[in-house]
Amino acid sequence: MNQTPTPPDRHDNDHWLVRPATIRKLWIGLGIVLALTVLAQALVPIKGYFGADDWFGFAALFGFGSCVAMVVIAKLLGVVVKRDERYYDD
Repeated sequence: MNQTPTPPDRHDNDHWLVRPATIRKLWIGLGIVLALTVLAQALVPIKGYFGADDWFGFAALFGFGSCVAMVVIAKLLGVVVKRDERYYDD
């Protein structure tokens, strides 16, 4: 009856949002929700005002493109505005 205890899983004490299994489930769930919202455009007629906004999935593509543009602009702005680590030292 001399059993060695099994070590606990290293992810047992982590917050549920940082566990790899939970992160994977969240990505899958959010991907499904996003796909369903794009597919819902097939059921709900969209009246465009500028021509291109009539395209199927235009809002999703425009939102994704805008997000990518904001990240790129923020990275470029960081390069321009960045200061030396010792900028405020004497």
